[in-house]
Amino acid sequence: MDKNARYALKQELNAQRTEDTKDGTYAPGAGLPDKLTGDEPQFVKDYWEYYKTPRGFHPRSINSNGHWNKTSALSFINTPLLTFADEIRSPVLMIHGEKAHSLYFSKDAFRKLTGDNKTLMIIPAANHTDLYDNMKYIPMREIVAFYKKSFS
Repeated sequence: MDKNARYALKQELNAQRTEDTKDGTYAPGAGLPDKLTGDEPQFVKDYWEYYKTPRGFHPRSINSNGHWNKTSALSFINTPLLTFADEIRSPVLMIHGEKAHSLYFSKDAFRKLTGDNKTLMIIPAANHTDLYDNMKYIPMREIVAFYKKSFS
């Protein structure tokens, strides 16, 4: 997103926040559909398969039953989340699925880390939600080995 698009988004979200304050309610942001049509992006299908089925459904989960507020992301727009990543001295283990739509974020974050005690594990064929609960993909031996090596 370029600076003009980001500025336009900030204007839109700030106007929405003002309306929300006046009304005493919060405009809903996007959420998962109750049913899939088959035309959704793969990551929406993956999230739906987790949050909308017994696998990950919970009555109080915003991802299972609702949506975030439209203005939820406003506080992150000006927050440079990875600015100080190079200052992390402790060991870091990042695990991400090869098929996750968000893989770019772990790769970007990992590039900013310094030191030889950082590991990025990309799990072949796994999507984002596979790493929540699918023991076929969760690399338990490698996780245990990392913790033993790094914190013993």
